[in-house]
Amino acid sequence: MRVLITDDEPLAQIALANILSTRPDVERFDTAKDAVEALEKLSADSYDVLLLDVNMPEVSGIDLVDRLRSQDRPIPAIVFVTAYHEHAISAFKSHAVDFVLKPFTHERIHEALDVACRRNAGERAARLLEDLPRIQDLMQRAPARIAIKAHGRILFIAPGDIVTVTAEGNYVLLQRESGSFLLRESISVMAEKLKPYGFIRIHRSALINSAWVEEVRAIPTGEYRLRLKGGQEFTVTRSYKRNLKQIASSWIGVDLAGEE
Repeated sequence: MRVLITDDEPLAQIALANILSTRPDVERFDTAKDAVEALEKLSADSYDVLLLDVNMPEVSGIDLVDRLRSQDRPIPAIVFVTAYHEHAISAFKSHAVDFVLKPFTHERIHEALDVACRRNAGERAARLLEDLPRIQDLMQRAPARIAIKAHGRILFIAPGDIVTVTAEGNYVLLQRESGSFLLRESISVMAEKLKPYGFIRIHRSALINSAWVEEVRAIPTGEYRLRLKGGQEFTVTRSYKRNLKQIASSWIGVDLAGEE
C-alpha cells in the first residue's frame, strides 16, 4: 500500500516513517508538512492510506478531508493521528477508519494501518462485485465479426466494412470499400444474417449497409434514390420503401407515414 504522512511536527513524521519502513506491505510512503503540501501530493499521485494530523497551520486535517471529498474522487483511507482527543467525534464524522492519540506506540500505528488496509481491500472487493455483471457482459460479448469462406479459406471481417451485398445468379457479391467476395448464398439468407448489423434490403437483389447511406432522395416514380459515401447510388423500389425507416433511429421533419 502507498501511504502519505501529513504532520507539521518533524518528530512525529520521523516516528511514523520509521514504523512504515518496517512493514512489508508498504510499497511506498511520502511526507507532507501541512495540508497544503498534502493536497499537492494527492493531486499528483494516488495513495491508499493518509496518516493525518488534525491541528495544522492554515488548513486543519478535518478541513483537508472535507476538501478531498468535495472533489468527488476516491480518497485514501484516513487515519487521524493527533494529541487532541476532543477531535475524535469530528474525525469519525469525516469517515476516518481510525483515530490514534499521541504519543502513540508502534503497536497502535500498526493496528490502525491494518484497519485501513482491510477497509481498502473490502472497498475494492465491493467495487468488484458491483462491476462484475458489466465485466462479465463485456467478456461474453464476442466481437462483431462474420466468417466467410472464400478461395478455400475462412476469413473474418467486420460487418461495418461491407458496403453492399448484391445478388449474382446463385451467388452474392459482398462489396467492401476495397475489394469484394463472391459467395454461393442467396440474397434472402444474407438479408436475414446481416439484419442485426444494420443492413436493409432496398430491392429484391440488393442489401446496403445503412451506416454507409449519405442521402435519400425521392424521385417522381414514387421510388427513392440512395447515395452512399463515395457517391455510389441505388434505387429503392416501392416494395422495400418501408425499410428506409431503419436507416435512422429518428426522423426529424420527415413524414414517412405513407411508406408503410
